[in-house]
Amino acid sequence: MRAPNPGPYTLSGTNSWIIGRDPAYVIDPGPQDRSHLDALLAALEGRGALAAILLTHDHPDHSGAVEGLVAHTGAPVAAMAADADIALVDGLTLGPLRAIPTPGHSSDHVAFVAGPVCFSGDTVLGEGSVFVAPDPGALAAYLAGLRRLRALDLELIAPGHGPLITDPRGTLDAYLAHRLDRERRLLEALADGLREPEELLDRVWSEVPAQLRPAARWTLEAHLGKLADEGRLPR
Repeated sequence: MRAPNPGPYTLSGTNSWIIGRDPAYVIDPGPQDRSHLDALLAALEGRGALAAILLTHDHPDHSGAVEGLVAHTGAPVAAMAADADIALVDGLTLGPLRAIPTPGHSSDHVAFVAGPVCFSGDTVLGEGSVFVAPDPGALAAYLAGLRRLRALDLELIAPGHGPLITDPRGTLDAYLAHRLDRERRLLEALADGLREPEELLDRVWSEVPAQLRPAARWTLEAHLGKLADEGRLPR
């Protein structure tokens, strides 16, 4: 179910997913929007009890509706946060869903896999690419998460934004290639003597529209952090 919150960071809106029945599970109830919450509650009416609300990460466009959904259903919240009702760890299974940590876009990010379907949150989008947070080790962790998902026998990716992905391996390969190509271009810019962030953005993220420039800046910092950790950052 798609929330009515389209924008440059949310594409056509945040996707909320309802899985199963008797009991059901909700992944990412979406933003704090009454119409979207009402739509979720209406869809849940025919599915029996709600066993849990699962969060891929705690950005408000994915988690804003948690409080309202909990108030109406009493369901526990499962997230990577230590104070969650259900603290997720690698491999934890809730009903048909298995948690796979995929940090990078945020430090608390996790994907959920049910058979051949992956609910990817913002690790992989239905179109375009995602920003990587400038947390220590974030970009290396993000690439490792993509490779881990790539190793699974997936038939479908249900992303946090955008349409369903029917070619998981091709899309994950493209995501990895895109990020490594961005790294190559950044190394070339550094070798040419560029050092100021705005110069690097102009060279390496030249196609990014102005409204997404802040996200490109965060990703630039994540790339620089990875190069520094690997000893490949020039003086």
